[in-house]
Amino acid sequence: MSTKLTVTNIPEIDDCDTSAATKSSVRRAATGRAGTITGDAVNVFRGFCMGAADTVPGVSGGTVALILGHYDRLIAAISHIDSDAVKMLAGGRFRALFEKLDLRFLIALAAGIVIGIGTLAGLMHWLLLHRMNETMAVFFGLVLASVWVVRRNVSKWTPGGYVALIVGAAIALAVSSIPASNGDIHLLYLFLSASIAICAMILPGISGAFVLLLLGVYEPVIGMVKQFFKLDIEPLLLLRLTVFTLGCGFGLLAFSRLLNYLLRHHRDVTMATLIGLMIGSVGRLWPLQVVTPETAGLELKFQETVYVTPAQYDGSVIVLIALAAIAGSVVLIADLVTRRLTPEKIQ
Repeated sequence: MSTKLTVTNIPEIDDCDTSAATKSSVRRAATGRAGTITGDAVNVFRGFCMGAADTVPGVSGGTVALILGHYDRLIAAISHIDSDAVKMLAGGRFRALFEKLDLRFLIALAAGIVIGIGTLAGLMHWLLLHRMNETMAVFFGLVLASVWVVRRNVSKWTPGGYVALIVGAAIALAVSSIPASNGDIHLLYLFLSASIAICAMILPGISGAFVLLLLGVYEPVIGMVKQFFKLDIEPLLLLRLTVFTLGCGFGLLAFSRLLNYLLRHHRDVTMATLIGLMIGSVGRLWPLQVVTPETAGLELKFQETVYVTPAQYDGSVIVLIALAAIAGSVVLIADLVTRRLTPEKIQ
């Protein structure tokens, strides 16, 4: 028994400027557009992983989206929020709006992100504070293996692609080397910080959480999230969360349209840049680093780290290698399994 799926609102593909990888990606997204309960569960899990990643300074939710295969679909769906969508909403054309924005996918993903951030923010904070090296080893292995996986998104490597790769890596390294600042929690500053950080969250390799850390608002934002999920709600908290959400929405809408255009018309160079961003972020996740004695007693956002040699590390280097290897193996095995599934099953 077969089911006929109706596909709507898929970006037009120009054969002359779109690679085979682009067409394949769009076909996979289109196949899952109708939605199933299994697909919803998968998308909630994808969102959960993105939310968990975004609570860790140095890890990008965009990297997770790229690894799990829904990056193009996410960017395309967000970029469809435009004046036509507003007209549909005002005119009560809710079904058309639902299809245009791929809302079933976005809602499931958003639910997963909220659950991931809400349930793991405290755990990630504890792990970074008390098990930093082991935590970094796991993410180091995940990101390193992911680079190998997502390289297939570039259909043909050209000199321009390699230049884009190097530029992306350089940008990520430059961002990760900027010292954290002590930002003000003024509402306008919070709005601007959210707008900048959300752009980083959808870029592989540049962590939105790390950008918040650089801007000095990571701890206040995490504190607000934890306070909200503890149901310790007050008017000022709601105001700050609203401003932060509006800032995220503004930045997301402005940046996603540009990124969607680049993925559609200059996919290989864009993907090479994104992979470069992932490679550049690996240095931030190097497990052999320790907190300096001068900052060890400070809050997490004020702590500074320095790289050490295996001989200088107090813990077990073998454990760090094992954790990185296990994490990397999970990514490679998951990729192998995913590629053997039909598009209908994974979308």
